[in-house]
Amino acid sequence: MQLFHHYATELSAISSQVKPFPVTRARVAMCNESLANELGIDLAELETNALLMALFSDNGELQANSVAQKYGGHQFGQWNPNLGDGRGLLLGEIKAPNGVFSDLHLKGAGPTPYSRQADGRAVLRSTIREYLAGEALHALGIPSSRSLCLLTSHEPVQREQRERGAMMIRTCPSHIRFGHFEYFHHNNQPQEVKALFDYSFKHHFPSCLESPTPHADMLKTVVTNTALMIARWQAYGFNHGVMNTDNMSIHGITFDYGPYAFLDDFVPEYICNHSDHTGRYAFDQQPSIGLWNLNALAHAFTPFLELNGIKSILSTYEDTLVNEYQTLMKQRLGLYQHAINDAQLVAELDILIAEWMTILKDEKADFHQSFRLVSEHLLSLENLDLSIISDNFVQADRVRQWCVNYHEIQQSLLALSNDSWAQVQQKMLAVNPKFVLRNHLAQEAIEAAENDDFSICDALITVLSSPFADHPEFTHFSKPPANQQKGISLSCSS
Repeated sequence: MQLFHHYATELSAISSQVKPFPVTRARVAMCNESLANELGIDLAELETNALLMALFSDNGELQANSVAQKYGGHQFGQWNPNLGDGRGLLLGEIKAPNGVFSDLHLKGAGPTPYSRQADGRAVLRSTIREYLAGEALHALGIPSSRSLCLLTSHEPVQREQRERGAMMIRTCPSHIRFGHFEYFHHNNQPQEVKALFDYSFKHHFPSCLESPTPHADMLKTVVTNTALMIARWQAYGFNHGVMNTDNMSIHGITFDYGPYAFLDDFVPEYICNHSDHTGRYAFDQQPSIGLWNLNALAHAFTPFLELNGIKSILSTYEDTLVNEYQTLMKQRLGLYQHAINDAQLVAELDILIAEWMTILKDEKADFHQSFRLVSEHLLSLENLDLSIISDNFVQADRVRQWCVNYHEIQQSLLALSNDSWAQVQQKMLAVNPKFVLRNHLAQEAIEAAENDDFSICDALITVLSSPFADHPEFTHFSKPPANQQKGISLSCSS
């Protein structure tokens, strides 16, 4: 594969050249064939021996210009300037057949100048979780980094306990974080800040250079993309868990997976990270934290923009997020809006959705199963056969009334279009996943992989890559967890 090294050469002043450090008895355990095809990478180059030579030999092409990036970040709201790639290396950028560039980044590469006395390694557990999550979110239409391949090893790594080490090559548009801009701004290094902006305009926001206000346009784009991403998290029940600014991408992609979780029961205040003692990054706090993080990033724009202009741009965040969230929720419930001029009908739509979410909250109902239930049995509502849905809830009468209201509103919407109930159902089945990456499934895959059995990982990739399909051979993955499997809380340790 041909690598470019734009970041390493153009931003050499804010990065450090570092070579990957080999792990013992490494082998390629998982390979993302669909992603490799998208990037134009020959799968033969990802076979164990070829990949190890490219990464670790003296003349290996993947390590020739590898660098660790320097940045800072607000961690749980507190500024920390002592951050950077402590275990990851940017190997370079690859140009896909469609002309788009993507970073290739090696996670678990060993010590760097920013490791802070740590070992620079990644463990198999967290590496598998990130691989699975990237594919799961990508298939749901949520922007995310993705993993190209995973290398396992028998090298022990000490975390809360001794675990197996692993490496992973991660891809995304770039690894530039909010924390890059924050660090050089707060460290009073205006030349480096300017260099970061110039690089970002050239390689990632070229359309902004056509504007008389490129910095304003870039900030608008970051604000919009971040709002859209978080709206999608909320609509699909995804809790990131560690929304520090060094984990926030300027591209508005889900990035740096740690103790994430898809909700099981709908508990809006759910905290997936047991290190988050105050609930700063609870599921229902993600929208407000997104804005907090954008405010932190915006400080780096102050040398180029007036304060009122920055405030005006940040003020667009809430409307963007709310509008996207409402659109997604209407799609998930099959409430497709057409040319509606009836203000009362619009209001009734909003009330219907709010009541559905309140029902799920009050019942602590399974978030994903509930939407899929309505999708699969929508035609029963057409015939007012309501018990098929309502009998799945404790408050059956309340749900039955909701179904009656739904039927009336859906009839009004269908009168405005040429769609039928069956057509609406097909649309709903295409946006309400049957298969979701729940933590107990990820844990099952991890435990098998630690014994060199990656069959569960492979099976999960199959269903998570097409989560709306039936996959009858993997129906067990679609079942909700048992009570003892719910609400698994994880730490930042990886």
